[in-house]
Amino acid sequence: MTDDLPPNPALLPAGMRDLLPPDAQTEASAVGVVMRVFAGHGYQRVKPPLMEFEESLLAATGAAMADQVFRLMDPDTHRMMAIRADMTPQIARIAATRMGHAPRPLRLSYSGQCLRVRAAGLDPDRQVAQAGIELIGPDLPQADAEILVVGAEALAALGLTALSFDLTMPPLVPTLLDESGMPAEQIRKLSRALDRKDAASVAEHGGALAPTLTSLLLAAGPAPRALAALQAAELTPGARALATRLAESVAAIAALAPGLKLTVDPVEFRGLKYHTGVCFTIYAPGRPEELGRGGRYICGEDEPATGLTIYPDAVLRAAPPQPSPARVYVPAGEDGHFARVAGHATVAGLVPVADAAAEARRLDCSHVVLGGTLHDV
Repeated sequence: MTDDLPPNPALLPAGMRDLLPPDAQTEASAVGVVMRVFAGHGYQRVKPPLMEFEESLLAATGAAMADQVFRLMDPDTHRMMAIRADMTPQIARIAATRMGHAPRPLRLSYSGQCLRVRAAGLDPDRQVAQAGIELIGPDLPQADAEILVVGAEALAALGLTALSFDLTMPPLVPTLLDESGMPAEQIRKLSRALDRKDAASVAEHGGALAPTLTSLLLAAGPAPRALAALQAAELTPGARALATRLAESVAAIAALAPGLKLTVDPVEFRGLKYHTGVCFTIYAPGRPEELGRGGRYICGEDEPATGLTIYPDAVLRAAPPQPSPARVYVPAGEDGHFARVAGHATVAGLVPVADAAAEARRLDCSHVVLGGTLHDV
């Protein structure tokens, strides 16, 4: 015998949640707006499966997400399967295989749900909605700029215009440290200090690089100031090439959309592990969570690519409330077609009722059709 209470059917695993009306409709509508903007710029939609064979999902760029992937055994083939934790590696697989002979630049878009073993950052959810674009083929600053500017336009279509785009070059600091000839243990300590933005520890472990790294650490902020610090810094050849490319991408973005707020963190090297070049993160004023993240990576064996993933859940928490269509109660025997044509949502009465207005209020409707015309309730 046990005194345990029966399981609550409404209880869900940690990081999972039901999305109820009207939030589910709001999210679907917002994703539709974003995808229409992407399509308007020539990005063709693809739909990868939620689950793949483990060896294919975790190949190439997918290997970076291996620690976030749920695995299970396929009862038919007895092969290990994996549920995607991020959609970009799947798009890279499609581009490299099914669309390997498609003309480049290849522009693809996608939306869907991902499942992660652990929540990331400040977001407690483990089921994560994504909508994004990938530009595959060119390794050009203009491609970096297109991805960011198209993302900005998609977010503006949802009412988010006062955004900050934080640009980074994750390989820059590792390249600088590797080319400096430091011992591995010193690099480890210095990398930890830079990751924590600990200027005192950078000065302690930086050796001859300490003045350069400290100046770059303090230069994070508006793009002109940060890029000026990078230009003045004494960098190794590989690091200099990366700094130049970052400056070129910022210039290309500013040429396409001079009104965007661009910030640069010269020493930031965190991010998705598959990123290999210029990266950016999108923030809304006063909100700590990321609205989107993108950057350069390698598609397939060696093809350059860049992309952006927008997180609809975070976007909707930051965006102005989206208007919902008016709900109109249509009593049995009335015709609600004209109301639907006008953009309203109609709720049909299945049987006659004595008080149509009261029934409309009970069903959360703001209007009722009576005698072929619309009335407030």
